[in-house]
Amino acid sequence: MHNFKELKVWQKSVDFAVKIYSVTKAYPTEEKFGLVSQMRRAGVSIPSNIAEGCAKTSGKSFVNSLEISLGESFELETQMIISQRVGILDAETAKEMENDLTEVQRMIMGLKTSIEAKS
Repeated sequence: MHNFKELKVWQKSVDFAVKIYSVTKAYPTEEKFGLVSQMRRAGVSIPSNIAEGCAKTSGKSFVNSLEISLGESFELETQMIISQRVGILDAETAKEMENDLTEVQRMIMGLKTSIEAKS
């Protein structure tokens, strides 16, 4: 359907996934198989599902992939909140990441709405 690399939402979500890797490097070692693993997996899943959706032949299938991507973004947002509440993620970084993630979520929802309108 689309060249996923040209989608701004894919580009922004890749940038955000890279940021997740950077931020979680500073997490405690005991979180390597906990929050770090889950956050990185969710962060990678967001752009991956957008890319996968681009290969779908129907708008409905693409929308489904975007919904999965959106779900992963909310999972990641929850993990960021937990990270902040347990004192691993400082408030300034958390706010910056929340703003970035909210923008990605809005973009996913916008693309989803656009595809649904064409279907």
